[in-house]
Amino acid sequence: MIGCDCAVCRSDDPRDKRLRSSIYIQTPEMAFVVDTGTDFRTQALRENIRRVDAVVFTHSHTDHIMGFDDLRRFSWKRGSMPVYASAETMTDLRRVFKFAFEATNPFPGYLKPEPHVVSGSFLLGKTQLTPLPVPHGDSEVSGYLFTRGDRNLIAYLSDCSAIPDKIAQKISGVECLIIDALREKPHPTHLSVGQALEVAGRIKPAQTYFTHIAHELAQAYEKRLPPRTRIAYDGLRLRF
Repeated sequence: MIGCDCAVCRSDDPRDKRLRSSIYIQTPEMAFVVDTGTDFRTQALRENIRRVDAVVFTHSHTDHIMGFDDLRRFSWKRGSMPVYASAETMTDLRRVFKFAFEATNPFPGYLKPEPHVVSGSFLLGKTQLTPLPVPHGDSEVSGYLFTRGDRNLIAYLSDCSAIPDKIAQKISGVECLIIDALREKPHPTHLSVGQALEVAGRIKPAQTYFTHIAHELAQAYEKRLPPRTRIAYDGLRLRF
């Protein structure tokens, strides 16, 4: 947090040095990223990412989209960049990044978005993505369920203030739940640690990772969490 001297902001634990929430997924067929936050360029350089075949958006808040133009490197290498988002989010992307979507004289190295409005499940390679509409304060955003074959591998719910029962039932027993857990204290647009634990108790995933964490929650808090429940950190890699 800018200008903050709290214990987490002064922590020597490198896992307490957090950038914006995002995930990068590699499969045998392709690689894609979910959200391009303000730190996307820094994250891509840090992880030595050389390939992005598509980008998927959860919603259009600035901390999830403002690295969009840094997709230009990957767009240039493949000729265009498929962009998947809900109709509302796509409208916002077109407005904010009008220069890319409506380029009148694009140079080869510019970002060339290829919009795909998400209205149901879709495939990226052999991975099926199913949108999971969840409340984020007064707005609705898209989480995603990632499925390969008959395996529900990941439910990604980075920004939410509640999980409706129908969504919990859809992802019940998922292998990995990645879920918003901002801090211990309640927040109007994000789940607290207690609320995230309640959701995990309903879904019963094989493993749970908390994400979108504020500076009030130290990585060391993980010691207080139930078995198979962890706090995610920048650079964490999971294999399935």
